This record gives sequence, structure tokens and C-alpha cells, in this order.
Amino acid sequence: MRQTWRWFGPRDLTSIDDMRQAGVEGVVSALHHVATGAVWTTEDIRKRQDEIGRMKDSRPSGLAWEVVESLPVSEDIKKQKGDWRGHIANYKQSLANLAESGLETICYNFMPVLDWTRTDLAYRVDHGGTCMRFDLIDFAAFDIHILRRTGAAESFGREVADAASERFATMSEARKVELASNVTAGLPGSTESMSTQDVLRHIREYDAIDAPRLRANFVAFLEEVTPVAEKLGMRLCCHPDDPPFPLLGLPRIMSGADDYRHILDAVDSPANGMTLCSGSLGARSDNDLPAIMREFAPRVHFLHLRNVTLETPGTPSSFHEAEHLGGNTDMVALIAEIVKEEARRKAESRTDHQIPMRPDHGQDIIDDLGRKGQPGYPTIGRLKGLAELRGIMTALTHPAVQLRP
Repeated sequence: MRQTWRWFGPRDLTSIDDMRQAGVEGVVSALHHVATGAVWTTEDIRKRQDEIGRMKDSRPSGLAWEVVESLPVSEDIKKQKGDWRGHIANYKQSLANLAESGLETICYNFMPVLDWTRTDLAYRVDHGGTCMRFDLIDFAAFDIHILRRTGAAESFGREVADAASERFATMSEARKVELASNVTAGLPGSTESMSTQDVLRHIREYDAIDAPRLRANFVAFLEEVTPVAEKLGMRLCCHPDDPPFPLLGLPRIMSGADDYRHILDAVDSPANGMTLCSGSLGARSDNDLPAIMREFAPRVHFLHLRNVTLETPGTPSSFHEAEHLGGNTDMVALIAEIVKEEARRKAESRTDHQIPMRPDHGQDIIDDLGRKGQPGYPTIGRLKGLAELRGIMTALTHPAVQLRP
């Protein structure tokens, strides 16, 4: 696996120098300042490449921008409203500009309205560090009593709705403001955020869009952009829903193996692939991560390796970000499947036999606790995760270890 690290640009509190010291091999980044739906210009792309290529003292870093995360899909495209055709044309041009600059792997998602959703960004765990958490009761309290979405209480069922009412009644005003801010934080690393009224407006625009309709719109988007990506020698990889179940009455269409099976079969091209995020998919107890890797292995173009601990049974569930080797996903078994796929690709002489991986998210520990960096992206927490994952990778690829077929 190619060991990469997500970087949000010059304002990121984790520097290029830090990544060098962590032993990172490549960088995952995006142009977060460019409005969704607009073209990523060659000039902006090259500027980001130059920023990654230099350390603080201007010496060459030896690192390069290797994976784009994310080239976002606009709400107009997802809903097929407004200037959605223009946005698709811009997406194609952005792909061409990225390819011209040497970038081949493009991560994106098709989640309506909100990207990842959490109710706590600094939930304290037993060892004293903090992590991100999704509390189902808190989320229901937000939906029912802060957002006041029509039909919200009924969508959760009486037990959860009643618990949410009790929870909301004891919340301080400060916690209510914090909860709304956490849920409506928008895209990670972007300058975008949404008010509750913004969220309600977007939700209403999905009133006539159910899961089959959204899936059809997704296929239509892929039918347009995948041939372009394939011609350019690029790999598109869709990130799963996070969390992988419906929220706010909105459809979710990339939450498990059946969803990926549908999309990858509908547009059957090596350029149409998957970002396997073990943390997102792992937030459902019925998602078997090693089995998913086995089934979709040839189309897995990017890996997010992280873990979550499920706190309640069933789906949807409360969960929190665990240590990389903790949580409910058997990370050793998952990495073993990845190692097998890389060996298979190498035997086929595939140029992409080494799959880019990044240690996704992480718990805030030690100096992270005072740094107040990008939520979910602490420097030391991710470094710890990378070291743990690197240890498994090294062990499973050591000549003394024979992986069973």
C-alpha cells in the first residue's frame, strides 16, 4: 500500500515537514477554496503541487500530490436541477486539467446535502483523549427540536424520539448551539457551512427525490464523466455514505455492498471504482469489510483505514471513532485482503498494483488536545494510526509470513 496523508493546504496545522517526519510517501489534497461546480484551473492545481513540493525552508520535500480528495459533485448534479449540465462540463474539464498535471486518482462522494455527520467533535474517551462521535439520540434531538424537520419524530420511532425529547430538555443553550454547529459543519476542509435554514431548504429540494431517483442521477453522472476519466487514464473512486444510513429524511445510496454492486455494474469501467473507507462502512454491523474488499478488489482505487466502535445494536447506531486497531472492524483481516489484491495486481503487471492508503481520522491525543486542528485529522493521532497500520502491512508482507489464499 502506498502510504499517504491528507493535507488541507497551507492553513493546515499539520505541515509538509510533519508529513516528511511521519514517513509519508504521498499526499492527498484538494482545492477547497474553489466553489463546488467550478472548474479547477491548471494554475490552481500547479500551485497546490508546488506547495506540497516544498518544505518550510524551501528545500524540496520529496512529496507529491498523488490523490485528489475530493473533487466535489455539486448539489445541482445530484438533483439534476439548475445548471447541472454546466457543472458536469466543468467536472470533465477539471478532470482534464488534473490529468494534464499528472494526477490519476480522484475520490468523491454522492451524499446529499451534508458530507460526514457527527454530533460530537471532541468526545472524551477513557484514556483522556478525544474523538469524533455520532450519538443517535443527540442527532434525533437536533432533527426534531432544533431543525424541526417535518416528520422527523416519526422517522426515528417512538423510543428514540422520546429519548431525544428527554435529552433536549436537559441540554444547555451552549450545547444546543454546539450540536447544531457540529451537524451542519459542511464539507471537511472547506469554507462552506450551513445554517439550519440552509439545511431545511436543501432538504425540501429532495422531497421528490427518493433513493431510486438519486441512484439514477448518479448513474447519469457516471455515464458522462467515466468515459472521460477512462480516456485520460484516471481512476474515479466513490466514498461511501458517512454514516451509512439515511439522515434527515434524505436518501443514502452508497452504504453497503449492494449499493456499490449496482453502481459498478451500471457503469462497468475500470475507471469507475471505489474508495473503501473502513470507518464509514464499519458504522453498520451488517457490513463485512474483509468480504467487501474481496468482492470489489479489482475496482478498489483508494483506501481509508480507520475504525469505529458501535455503541448500540442495529442500524442506525451510535458510534465513535476508535483507535485504528480497535473498534468493530478486524483491521488485520482487512489488510490481509488488501495485500492479496496487491499481489494479484502485481502478477498481472497492473501499474496501479500499489493502492494508495491513508490513516483516516484519528483520536486527539497528547499535543493534539491543545492544537485544535481540523476535526478528525489530528497530527499525533494519525501518526499513531499510520504506525500501527504500517506494522500490520510490514508483518503481512514479510517473507516469513505465508498468506493463505
